Amino acid sequence: MRIPTDLEIRALHERFAPTPEAFELVWTHCRIVCRIAEQSTGAAGLDMALVRAGCLLHDIGVHRLRPGDHYVRHGLLGYELLGEAGLPETLRRFCSHHTGVGITRDDVLAQQLPLPDCDFLAETGEEELVMYADKFHSKSTPPRFLTAASFSERVSRFGDDKVKRFASLVERFGEPDLGPLAAEFGHPIT
Repeated sequence: MRIPTDLEIRALHERFAPTPEAFELVWTHCRIVCRIAEQSTGAAGLDMALVRAGCLLHDIGVHRLRPGDHYVRHGLLGYELLGEAGLPETLRRFCSHHTGVGITRDDVLAQQLPLPDCDFLAETGEEELVMYADKFHSKSTPPRFLTAASFSERVSRFGDDKVKRFASLVERFGEPDLGPLAAEFGHPIT
């Protein structure tokens, strides 16, 4: 499988972003997630070129969200968008399988999420690392970095199993050093 270059991925974001501001917000977030993934202490044996592409592509579906759409749909929208662009399943899955610490069929049904009733779980180490790195930065207004403790608190509303899953990812991949990134990008750490 040929992995697209950073410039090719950037061009996809530029093509699909509805506004320059949307492009900047999402592209900056994806670059930050990539930098966080690169800090992982548990990445040995992973295809880091694939992880890089996954980080840069994972939120491209945000560009397809419309007013009234449930944000959880952005992963599925990204999966579809990359399919239309001719990208392979391996890359498309980074979009649909990075939300939270994984969405199960039971989550879809219990929370009545506007998704097909199936699992959206990271299955490969590369998918897990992209999903994990994404937890440390938010595109909120204003954008911010999240510590492991603050994300753990945030995910606790979805149950103890999600907290335990995140803790196992912290143990596997290590907690990133967010200070230098916060200083570089001017986003606070919460």
